[in-house]
Amino acid sequence: MYPRNRLEALTDGIFAVAMTLLVLDLRIPDDAGRPTDEASLVRALLALAPKFLPYLLTFYVLGISWLSLIKVKSRSEMVGSAYAKWCLLYLLLVTLLPFSTLVMGRFTAYAAATAIYAANIGLSAGVGYRLMSLLPAPVKDEHWLDRRVSLVVLLVSCLLTIALSFLIPAQALWALALNLGAGTAARWYRRLETRG
Repeated sequence: MYPRNRLEALTDGIFAVAMTLLVLDLRIPDDAGRPTDEASLVRALLALAPKFLPYLLTFYVLGISWLSLIKVKSRSEMVGSAYAKWCLLYLLLVTLLPFSTLVMGRFTAYAAATAIYAANIGLSAGVGYRLMSLLPAPVKDEHWLDRRVSLVVLLVSCLLTIALSFLIPAQALWALALNLGAGTAARWYRRLETRG
């Protein structure tokens, strides 16, 4: 058995570092030279545009994931070995997100870059879902259900992104916009559960 609060502290630290590392790729490329006037600075900043979407998307995914993690409650102060091991796998995938975001930002037009990025996020969602099933004595309130539904929506949108990356790589990331409807899907699912 492991103290749950120690895993939560590690999780908080890893999310903070991963979210901070994301910004390191947002720099003017060395080959752009030193901007000599306002116009060249604006051009250099505009050249960063392809990197902003993956950065913002990953920051959002990490932020929402962390917020939903802290809302899920358990009546137990201890977790078992299986939970601890799956938690470490989850955190490994979180630490890989800055790398897959960097690859996505630099090689936006390539299917492999999009697929790696979506696979990283999708695996995180799948492992996060597994963690929820291993959490001892969970409080199964609306946050519990919202987290489960949002993880399923995230996983489905990642699978769709991977498939689309081989057909239309430049637009495949838009499949992740399905996550904007995760809250609506959770409310719909809650209504279905209360009827059934």
